[in-house]
Amino acid sequence: QVQLVESGGGLVQAGGSLRLSCAASGHTFSSYSMGWFRQAPGKEREIVAAISRSGVNIYYANSMKGRITISRDNAKNTVYLQMNSLKPEATAVYYCAAQTKGGPWGGTYYQSTIDYWGQGTQVTVAS
Repeated sequence: QVQLVESGGGLVQAGGSLRLSCAASGHTFSSYSMGWFRQAPGKEREIVAAISRSGVNIYYANSMKGRITISRDNAKNTVYLQMNSLKPEATAVYYCAAQTKGGPWGGTYYQSTIDYWGQGTQVTVAS
């Protein structure tokens, strides 16, 4: 069992930055690829970024590519999402997730095979 706890969300002005963190319990953090997802009001949850177990392979969704950086520290059991130049359309609940099966990060497969989800952290970008 893995518990994921996100932090770092909040209210920020457009153009500002936030750094989300996701701390994982347990001793098997490095066994999981990690992803960040978001869900805006009235919309489906979508992937934002993902990172492989070692951190070598990274995926960014087109919607935020160039303005976000995902990273992980396996020694600290933590994955991060640095978000810069935020726009109001980035307002959503952001979730971190852990997955063991691998496979393509784009599309619906990765989200459908997530093993563990965090509770989410609200990000609000004011215009």
